[in-house]
Amino acid sequence: MPRVMRKVALLALPRVIAMDFSIAAHVLGEHPGFALRVAGRPGDAGPEDGVRIVPSHALDVVDTADVVVVPGFGDPHVPPPDVYVDAIGRAARRGATVVGICTGTFAVAASGATDGRKVTAHWRYTEQLRELYPGTTVVEDVLYVEDGNLLTSAGAGAGIDVCLHLIRTTFGVGSEREVGREIIAQPTRSGQQPQYVDVLSPPRADLAETRTWAMQRLEQSLTVDQLARHAAMSRRTFIRRFGEETGMPPVRWLTLQRVLVARRLLETSDWSVERIAAASGLGTAANFRISFRRETGSLPSDYRRRHRRAAEVRG
Repeated sequence: MPRVMRKVALLALPRVIAMDFSIAAHVLGEHPGFALRVAGRPGDAGPEDGVRIVPSHALDVVDTADVVVVPGFGDPHVPPPDVYVDAIGRAARRGATVVGICTGTFAVAASGATDGRKVTAHWRYTEQLRELYPGTTVVEDVLYVEDGNLLTSAGAGAGIDVCLHLIRTTFGVGSEREVGREIIAQPTRSGQQPQYVDVLSPPRADLAETRTWAMQRLEQSLTVDQLARHAAMSRRTFIRRFGEETGMPPVRWLTLQRVLVARRLLETSDWSVERIAAASGLGTAANFRISFRRETGSLPSDYRRRHRRAAEVRG
């Protein structure tokens, strides 16, 4: 059990979408490092989905929370009451991590916290978000976006991804994998993955063996042609099938797997940057730093230092 708990305020907004709320409560509640509190005013939350949520704490816990989670709510054109919007704004300004899930991003935007920042939301609402808050940069067709202390995601399943990402960046890859195992979720989806894959048939799972083969050889210089040969497919067919199955091109998938390996090594070993670059297949130390920063937003040295501090806090 960590010695220092990270306090999480999960807002029970009026017209809250029960699924978005429940995803955040369940995923973050699985980690012992988070002290989860449901914050709101009695009688506000529900019944948008026929479910009434009773807050366990008053809204003032938002002012001391390390993380504030804003789940989706009905009709994003109508912001939540000012008392909620003001609390979100105060949290963002003092540097707390603010997480907007689906239409919850609209409430975060209403607080002014997204001005000049990058955010996303469910694909159905991105154009409305752009129109209502023109000072916000809306990124379309991604699972989630991280911009400083703001994390915003698309709806439902992407809420799982953004919560797992929060666990990973706070407590490390090992913690993310443990929670992912508990909730039966794959903890490696990148925020840049498309929200949906436009295919006429159900996604295939016939390339699992090739993906496993590749993951056992990430330190090698793998090419798309090699992967296609292993799958006994033409290059064109392989790329199409791979996109249907994973939602991204093979080279992109390889990069994400290599960065994940590098994260684990940075967290669990004292290996040099050069050795980790070679072991993960990211090439030279310079290329490793570029790729790692592009995918995680931080340099390898900063990432290692941050997670070592977190490990010391956890005891």
